[in-house]
Amino acid sequence: MAHETLLEPITLGDLTLPNRVIMAPLTRARTPDSVPGELQQAYYGQRASAGLIISEATNISPTARGYVYTPGIWTDAQEAGWKKVVDAVHAKGGRIALQLWHVGRVSHEMVQPDGQQPVAPSALKGEGANAFVEFEDGSAGQHPASTPRALETDEIPGIVEDYRQAAQRAKNAGFDMVEVHAANAYLLNQFLATGTNQRSDRYGGSIENRARFPLEVVDAVIEVVGAGRVGIRLTPFIEIFGLTDDEPEEMALYLADALSKRGIAYIHLNEPNWAGGNNTFPDGFRERMRERFNGRLIYCGHYDADKGEALLESGNGELVAFGRPYIANPDLVERFRVGSPLNEPDQATFYGGDATGYTDYPFLDNGHDQLK
Repeated sequence: MAHETLLEPITLGDLTLPNRVIMAPLTRARTPDSVPGELQQAYYGQRASAGLIISEATNISPTARGYVYTPGIWTDAQEAGWKKVVDAVHAKGGRIALQLWHVGRVSHEMVQPDGQQPVAPSALKGEGANAFVEFEDGSAGQHPASTPRALETDEIPGIVEDYRQAAQRAKNAGFDMVEVHAANAYLLNQFLATGTNQRSDRYGGSIENRARFPLEVVDAVIEVVGAGRVGIRLTPFIEIFGLTDDEPEEMALYLADALSKRGIAYIHLNEPNWAGGNNTFPDGFRERMRERFNGRLIYCGHYDADKGEALLESGNGELVAFGRPYIANPDLVERFRVGSPLNEPDQATFYGGDATGYTDYPFLDNGHDQLK
């Protein structure tokens, strides 16, 4: 059997997964009213053979948004919509996590309630960051992100509570796990990084202070769903949307220690080459993370089956997340099992639209397409 380690069962926190193939979170911008519907039920249900599906990034509140047509988890209707998605995945034997998202400064007044300013650790505009907005003529597209305002110290507990309530709604909807999105230059990552966090209160300055807010979020989510059902996504060394960091490895290792003490299920590391570039982690970084973190490590970033298998055989990670391959291959696990070629994704249909480029990619015609 091809890629034997990749297809082996594994425990992940409180779950037992049938394989180590993770569906990475993928923003697809197909929920115009922010409520998942039948299209999302079909999409996620098709991909239920993954060891674990991690949902697209899901806004925890109206002020967390930076992109129109992305789902939320702050209303009863959104919770009910997600429950039907979860039920569709469970009906086909799958497991699914909800990724909790706050974009911070990667937003614009046009996306925010009452046209208010986006928030961030410091009032620094994200150079090169674009929000996705709906214009007055009803069309949608990218627009340079606004200059944010700095969060007041006494506002931060309110956002922690937003995460707590979102985790409770995820639990109500039946999600198997919750992933805290602290990556890709969004709000929690903005607090972690030196270039975006210039605060002088208890949430800025030292590594311990910059990590305080993200760890408070993790603690709040643990209180709701239990440590064995919590993961976090990190992107050390990534520099996008104007984010820079002078201490990426030091912060990652600090978090590995802090998260080990909390007993969470996994850290999901999104590599700098996530968009297909040549950048990757410094030599020895994976080994150091493996030494410092006692849960599972998931790696994501331009992997194919062979690269994923090699990573697992190295012992530095236990699971591999696949993004773009899952856009075009709902039966990705089966294709890895039989060594089949993969469908190529149509980049023109990545964001927005309808079923085209979303639920219409072909399955293998080999008797194993029962998920179709």
